[in-house]
Amino acid sequence: MTPLALGPQRIVCLTEEATEWLYLLGQEQRIVGISGYTVRPRRARLEKPKVSAFLTAKIDKILALQPDCVFGFSDLQADIAALLIRAGVQVTIFNQRSVDEIFAMLYQVAAMVGQAEEGLALLQTWRAELDAIAQQAASFKRRPKVFFEEWDTPHISGIRWVSELMGIAGGDDIFPELAVMPMGKDRIIAEGQTIVDRAPDIIIGSWCGKKFRPDTVAARPGWQDVPAVRTGHIFEIKSADILQPGPAALTDGLAQLHRIMAQWEAEHV
Repeated sequence: MTPLALGPQRIVCLTEEATEWLYLLGQEQRIVGISGYTVRPRRARLEKPKVSAFLTAKIDKILALQPDCVFGFSDLQADIAALLIRAGVQVTIFNQRSVDEIFAMLYQVAAMVGQAEEGLALLQTWRAELDAIAQQAASFKRRPKVFFEEWDTPHISGIRWVSELMGIAGGDDIFPELAVMPMGKDRIIAEGQTIVDRAPDIIIGSWCGKKFRPDTVAARPGWQDVPAVRTGHIFEIKSADILQPGPAALTDGLAQLHRIMAQWEAEHV
């Protein structure tokens, strides 16, 4: 039996990153169900049944697809995983929170579908691109202080891989102590004044599932003297591009971060 035949043939992906990765590996034929939040790649929404949200899933619909493997992400999907496991389904839940863990997760998925060499080649290309961006950023004469807002009410700062990518792109997270906290509830910023006091040069918003509104941020009481507000350096990166701990964050997400940081640095040399 070949290694390819040993891998799962009917896969349900409860989050987008596994779906995007399998498409990039040319293994989309194995996918029988996806998350309803999937937007990358766009064609997946047209080709695959949508069987889950993020915190909920249509268990009966998943079981009817007869998957031989389900991929999920984080402790937040533990209840879904438990129901499927009790129904006899193989479930693999990844919990990647850092850039290195994203690379590790992607390699494991590639290996599981018999694409270890192909996956490794792509990952090495992306790692080289990360290193090249980090080298460019190392030449910055000034590094901007950055506030990444994952949610607005309450204010939630960026998760670890976002903070790390900001650093690679040339900026410094103003809440590095919160970035290491894996759960959003532990990254809640208790007082808005704390953000003002840390005086970010750039504000980046990515409100998961909701459109980011720079004008609303700029109009917040007491924020008029925040450097980012004063100079108009308030940007959105779509959550699908940065809050998905997979290919999107390592490619499009990082590229957008670097453009924002490089633009600011060019204006302040």
